[in-house]
This record gives sequence, C-alpha cells and structure tokens, in this order.
Amino acid sequence: MAVNASIVTRDTDVLASKTGNVYESVFVVSKRAQQIAIKTKEELTQKLSEFASSVDNLEEIFENREQIEISKFYERQPKPTSVALEEFLSDQLVVKYRETEESI
Repeated sequence: MAVNASIVTRDTDVLASKTGNVYESVFVVSKRAQQIAIKTKEELTQKLSEFASSVDNLEEIFENREQIEISKFYERQPKPTSVALEEFLSDQLVVKYRETEESI
C-alpha cells in the first residue's frame, strides 16, 4: 500500500461524510491506527527477540547488522495514523456498531 508520508490537509467534510460525524470518523481512524501500531510492535518485538542476549554486560553487546536493518525497515514504514486514514478514505474499513440495550 502506497501511503503519502508528507503532511496533507484533509477536508473534514470528506471525513464526516463516511460516518455522518467528523468526530466519529476520527475515532474510527484512531482505533484502526492503534490496531496497526500494536500489530507492528508485536512483529518488531518478535523479530528482535531472536537477537536478545541473556547477558547484561555492556562489554559483550555488539552490533548486529541484521538487527539494525530490521529496525531501519520498521522506522521507514508509514505512521499507523497515515495508514489508517488511507484505509478509511478508500473504504477499506468496515465500521460496526455495538447493539445497545435501551433501559426503561
């Protein structure tokens, strides 16, 4: 997915048209961004755990090129909010509402 990494001014009317409320749209995008961030962090942690050392001695810690490349790859990825917003605007997100019980 190609996501524009630069700062872009967004039209709030376009955001609001998806759900009927701009605040609701921002909430949906923020929830999706949280999901993406958690997934990415889990992937990175899993990949970096292979390089974890059980020794806490600073003298024995050395640079690992593969570990550095993995970290750089994740640093170059677009921000979760940008990805979530692009998914939302291109209608790739499905918004589901919980059923609420009406109390009498």
